[in-house]
Amino acid sequence: MSRSPEYLNPDILSQIVGIGLKSRQLVEGLIAGQHRSPLQGLSPEFVDYRDYTPGDDLKNLDWRIYGRSDRFYIKRYEEESNLRAYIMLDASASMGYGGEGRTKFNTAATIAASLAAVFLKQRDSVGLTLFDEQGRQELPLSAVPSQLYKLAEVLQNAEPGGKTEMGPVLATLADRIRRRAVTVLISDFFTPIEPLYAAIGKLQYSGHEIIVIHVLHQDELDLPFRESVIFRDIEGADEFFAEPWTFQSAYREAMQQFIGELKERCQFCGIDYLQILTEDDLGSRLSHYLFERQKQGSVKRHGRMSNLGGGQ
Repeated sequence: MSRSPEYLNPDILSQIVGIGLKSRQLVEGLIAGQHRSPLQGLSPEFVDYRDYTPGDDLKNLDWRIYGRSDRFYIKRYEEESNLRAYIMLDASASMGYGGEGRTKFNTAATIAASLAAVFLKQRDSVGLTLFDEQGRQELPLSAVPSQLYKLAEVLQNAEPGGKTEMGPVLATLADRIRRRAVTVLISDFFTPIEPLYAAIGKLQYSGHEIIVIHVLHQDELDLPFRESVIFRDIEGADEFFAEPWTFQSAYREAMQQFIGELKERCQFCGIDYLQILTEDDLGSRLSHYLFERQKQGSVKRHGRMSNLGGGQ
């Protein structure tokens, strides 16, 4: 697999770092940061100022300071805190699908590094776990600037391989995390789905905020093959000869049903869902997502995934 040098892409970072990613729920941190803390006092007294970011409540702008400095500042009336961000990146064999430098893993790794840069810019702690059927490699949480380069190095040296078993990996993570955190799941989600839903529900029960980033290749949506081909299981030894046009319509319908169910469940449970294709402009897609998230603010959660049946 090509070792892409673009996991830390300056063009992407310039589009997203200034937007930021705030937690939608109370977090428990140790240093002053960007997020509301459950440990604050009851007094609404003024604390200090911070730079304005898109999505902030305009009523907290200090117009007198703007008149003197021509810069926007927000009055802070409550203690803010840093969050912990766990980035869970699928490094199974199926993530190696795609053209040179445009595999699903290349795309997912660039997303992971880009979001890590956003968190660290906010002085948040970020960690990384690469997994297939088990947690394969872990970079512990840290908020120091050098964490970004450590994370990029881990990604640079990774090779997709093994089967996908997200459910048990996430369940283990849920048992380990003691404080509220943001968990970013980046995968094609070609995994046994019910254990995955159960594990996500377990994370929700513990108060964690979850972001699902669904990375796919256009071939996986369209099945565009015109000639008779041999299909090989990337994560196993099975293979079979087939004429794709005979089941292309049924395949597309099944794929859309799979994607639709995952997206619907996420939305029902108040979980961010973002689908990204390997051909997408990542800077544009990520900046649009972060900006819309800022505008949207808090979301309503109707239940946990582990409590849902086979559909809504």
